[in-house]
Amino acid sequence: MPFFYYFDPTYILILPAIIISIIAQVKCSSAFNKYSQIRNSRGFTGAQAAERVLSMCGVTGVSIVPVSGRLTDHFDPRSNTIRLSEEVYNKTTIAAVGVACHEAGHAVQHAQGYLPNKIRGVLVPASRIGSMLAFPLILIGFLFSGSTGDLFVNMGIIFYTLAVFFTVVTLPVEFNASSRALKIIKQGYLLDDSEYNGAKAVLQAAAMTYVAATITSLLQLLRLILLSNRRR
Repeated sequence: MPFFYYFDPTYILILPAIIISIIAQVKCSSAFNKYSQIRNSRGFTGAQAAERVLSMCGVTGVSIVPVSGRLTDHFDPRSNTIRLSEEVYNKTTIAAVGVACHEAGHAVQHAQGYLPNKIRGVLVPASRIGSMLAFPLILIGFLFSGSTGDLFVNMGIIFYTLAVFFTVVTLPVEFNASSRALKIIKQGYLLDDSEYNGAKAVLQAAAMTYVAATITSLLQLLRLILLSNRRR
């Protein structure tokens, strides 16, 4: 059989997504590494910057604790805790302030009932189940013919759509958290003007990784739909 008989042309959809994701990850790491080497002139640590954001927004009852790993910073709504990585929690760099304020922005969203964040929270269980079951169901579907196979494939696509919807809803949540962070950084004089631009560059680069993830998931969904139609 010739090579093209085995070649799946729908992989062409995934190639640009992979390239975009790699570029986004490289830019994010590059920006974080660059501004992790520059100390902010006002001497705020990441933890102190996060505390300032919470204070200025009138949010109380949120714990700020260190967590191991690199770029593992996140807000845990279940325990109402901001977890900051080793390169952020006690560091007085521009990147530390930017990242910590972003995570504090998520805590503010949670406290104020930001609607996209509520929707995202509801979708978390469905997204996890969808990501776990989608591809096994689709694979099983391709092993069967007729309506039985169609049923499994369609179920897999529906489950994967839930995961895709989660990534789409995540975008406004992440952009809004960064917007809140940058606003407080400026209003609270956490960084001077040149340092503010550095923090903004870090958060914008991080946001692009979420954009890349969304593009990848949408293209993968399109690919699965095309494969399903071709199968029929």
